[in-house]
Order: sequence, then C-alpha cells, then structure tokens
Amino acid sequence: MSAIELRGAAAVVGMSEMHYKRGQSPHGEFRMTLEAIVGACADAGISPREVDGFVSYAGGGQDGAMLGGALMVDDVKWSNMMWGGGGGGVAAALNNASVAIATGQADCVVVYRAMSQADTGRLGYAKYFYGSHYLAHGVGSPAQICALRTQRLLEHDGVPPEALRALVLAAYRHAQQNPTAQGYGAPLDVETYESSRLIAEPFHLFDCSRESDGAVALLVVSAERAASIRPDAAYLLAGAQGAPGGYSSIIDNDDQYVSAGFAGAGGRPGVADRLWQSARLGPEDVDVVQVYENFSGPAVAALIDHGLVPSGPAAGDVLTVDNLTAGIGKLPVNTSGGNIADSFVNGMGLAVEAVRQIRGTSTNQVAGAQTSLFIGGPMAPLVSSTLFAHRDVL
Repeated sequence: MSAIELRGAAAVVGMSEMHYKRGQSPHGEFRMTLEAIVGACADAGISPREVDGFVSYAGGGQDGAMLGGALMVDDVKWSNMMWGGGGGGVAAALNNASVAIATGQADCVVVYRAMSQADTGRLGYAKYFYGSHYLAHGVGSPAQICALRTQRLLEHDGVPPEALRALVLAAYRHAQQNPTAQGYGAPLDVETYESSRLIAEPFHLFDCSRESDGAVALLVVSAERAASIRPDAAYLLAGAQGAPGGYSSIIDNDDQYVSAGFAGAGGRPGVADRLWQSARLGPEDVDVVQVYENFSGPAVAALIDHGLVPSGPAAGDVLTVDNLTAGIGKLPVNTSGGNIADSFVNGMGLAVEAVRQIRGTSTNQVAGAQTSLFIGGPMAPLVSSTLFAHRDVL
C-alpha cells in the first residue's frame, strides 16, 4: 500500500480564541464553541456553512452533528473525537484534521475545544483514567501524578529544579507583553516563585497551569486552497501521536518513568522520532516552541524527549530565562505566556500562538520564524505533536 503524503498537505487559515477567568464565562460551552468557529471562519474569509469537518479531543461534549446543525452547514463529512489523556490529544486533533483533508474525506475542517466550569466542572481532580490503584493511595489529581514523575526526573536524571523555574519565569515574562494574558501586569520573580506554596512536591503554585473558561477554534483547509486565502497560512508540516507500549499513566512502574511519553522504547522510534522523520527536519531546525505545561516538569521532560534540551544537569545550561525568551534566547518557548501565564482552554491557546508565530503576529514575535513546534499534553496516556511551517519551508 502506498502512503499518502501528509507533509504540508493542509494549513491553518483561520483561528479564534476567547478566554475568561475560571467560572466567569458569559455563556456555556455550546455557544462559545459556535462563536469561536464563526470567528475562525471570519478570520479566513470563509462562510461557516462551508465547514464540513469537526474534530475535538479530551471528551468535550460538542459533537459535529450538533454544531453542523446549529451552523446550518451544507454537509457534515467528518466528525470525530481524539480520545486519551486530556491535553495529550490536542495536537493529535490537528493532525487528524490534516488526515481528513489529505485523504479527501473533508475540505474544510475545524478543530475546537471549549471549557466552562458551569457546564463541566474543572480538570484538577480525579477524572478520566484515574483508577483504584491511584485513588487507594491518595493520588487523585494530575498534579500528583506528574509530580511523582517530575521528582524522579530531578532526583534520578539530575535535571536541576532551576530548569523548571526558568520555564515558569519565561512564561510570565512573555505574558507582560500580551495584554490578553491572565498574567499580564503581574510579573513574577524568583523570590515570589520560591516562596509560593507547594501544591504537590516539587510543584509550587506557579508551576501549575491556570484553568480558564473559553473556546478556541482553528480552521484547516488544503494547501492549495490555503495559498489562495492568505500568504501567511501555517502549514502542518508534520504531526505524530501515540501511546508508547510500556508507558502509561495507568501503569506507574514503566521503564521510561521520567519521559513525557514522546520518547521511543525498546529500540522503537517514539512520537518525537516520527515527527522529525515525517518533517524531514530536526530539533535544530525549530525556531519557536509552544509546549503544553499542565505543570512545569512535564513540559521540561517533553522538551528533552524532542531533543531540544539535553537531559541531566546539562538541561540547566539550556533552560535559562533568557534563553527561553523571544528576542533574546535561542529556544523561545511559550511566547504568549502559555498555559501557566496566559490562559488554559485545555492547551488549545498554545496552538493559536504557534500559528501566530508563523503569521508574524505574536506579541512576542520571533524574528523570521519559519517553523513553529506545538507539543501537546505531556505525561498523558496519549501524547501528540505538530510542526507548523511557513510555505517557504515546504
């Protein structure tokens, strides 16, 4: 069987995001989802009735048939959900849209996610895949699970705690240039970070992501159509996803306990390896990174898994505040402020910022950015990544 070439076959041409402080959204998830989709269509100059594909993730309740009916679309050809691990599937949802476009199953696919405390509660307690083997031992939140793996990363692998802190401080530094960020106007310094309360050791308060109400949508079309819509379209150069054998939040004795889930095992290529292989590029070719930080530790582990940062004590040489800052460092990360300092709609805002960097419209723009890596939720049972690129890279 011949493979279908996905490299650069689809592109994001429209996007929309709205976010509010937790519990303060003016509407429920359904209406916010519709507003975000209409906004993404307006950004692309496409009628919402032309949308024929719907993709979401993490069990969100707004399915394509419902949304298609409300939007009066002409034909719903593609409607599915990426299962597994909450934010671990966010990049996979974008990859799924690319597959639909490349195989001719749909022509105009929207990828979306909405969250409202009034509708569905919050994510920071025992939901999804937590079983009796966790709960019987008092482990019932993502923070606790990720803290266990992160502590191992620090103690066994020797990654310095300052590397986690640098990621957080850089996020807050970026947020000060982003007027829509929830951390805007509230700069963070070392003393404030270190004196904040522990949530689950080694995570301090500021190591933990925010949880926002809101909705985000990105509109994906074929490369040919994207070229006629906008010159700054963000092409999906490559994408990969997976749940590596022997690695799972259900089995907390796996050999790769300090991995974020993107590394290969048993000599097999992992998610990150497959991403670079399909992109025909390597980590040295990445201009800017948006990495899902449910907590700082998993984000650091994800950067290591992707080959962007060395493991062990040497990680501290790369993960400094200045080196992670746009306009200063060589590895600008989470340039909107990320989940930690900007907003958290299950990580979807990071995808929007990844596209902004290709468009050249970020509030912390990396000069001449041609490639923009988006890493989905690390340390989840299923993880995923997407590499965006400018058309000149194709």
